[in-house]
Amino acid sequence: MILLLEYAVVATIVVIAAIKASHYIDLIDRTTKLSGAFLGGVLLSAVTSLPEFFTSLSATIFIDKPALCIGNILGSDLFNIAMLSVLVLLAMRSFRSAEIGRGNIIVALYMILIYGVMLLNYFGILDVEFLTLNVITFIFVGVYALAVRHLAGESCESGACEDAEPVTLTLRQIVWRFVASAVVIVVMSVVLTYITDDIAMRYNLGVGLAGAIFLGVATSLPEVASTIALVRMRNYDIAVGNIVGSNLFNFLVLCTADLFSRGEIYDYSDFNVVKLLFFGAVATLFTVPMLKCKGWAIRSLCAVCIVICYLGFLFVK
Repeated sequence: MILLLEYAVVATIVVIAAIKASHYIDLIDRTTKLSGAFLGGVLLSAVTSLPEFFTSLSATIFIDKPALCIGNILGSDLFNIAMLSVLVLLAMRSFRSAEIGRGNIIVALYMILIYGVMLLNYFGILDVEFLTLNVITFIFVGVYALAVRHLAGESCESGACEDAEPVTLTLRQIVWRFVASAVVIVVMSVVLTYITDDIAMRYNLGVGLAGAIFLGVATSLPEVASTIALVRMRNYDIAVGNIVGSNLFNFLVLCTADLFSRGEIYDYSDFNVVKLLFFGAVATLFTVPMLKCKGWAIRSLCAVCIVICYLGFLFVK
């Protein structure tokens, strides 16, 4: 019970710090001429993905649990898409007429490509090492670089709410406060990894299941919280960019973990990891039509199918 309480407290601190960091990114959006697509799909997603980054590295480097790492990443991605789908269903009346930027659609297509590469790796077709790294690590880095290049070239369109309070901080103050929030996220995320490992051992959970539920959900809460705030402001494009960008960034985390891992980071020995891979791939396929199609019927159907994929992971044995 004490372990679960510690988990709840640390996860809450991570969420609060990540929301603060997201707030400062929003201030940067209103005080600079950086494009909204770049801020949402790259900067904001990187900020809210810091928990995944440091918990995954901790799981790989300090406690040598690669299945915990891959379970965290795949679990976070599936949870992120499921929560976005729930928000789409809840806000369908206003969301159905929302214009989702072309850049976010392309990032979603890149995600389909990445899941396809992972499936090929799972079946042993793309399971080759080069310079001690798996070949799919190089593919993931290349895909992420292409996505960032595309988003950086998006036209600058402010997604700030017109009723937002005026910015009273200087850019320098905003940056320093952002850095402070990021430091809190880093420290608490490392602590969260150790608590999750203790929970897995105490309650006899598989590391893949623990990574997907405890790490995956907790480290996804910053994305969910910031996305909810953006949806409430009806800034749907940056809200979507935050989710799809975070999911893409998470695979860059896997690449970094592969660089520092003493063993095989793409570990599918845990059946829960395999379930996450397959259900995540199917859910990602439904993401593109959910974002691209403007009709409420297609968007609703795709959103429901994505939620079913997440429930399928939880209940399929």
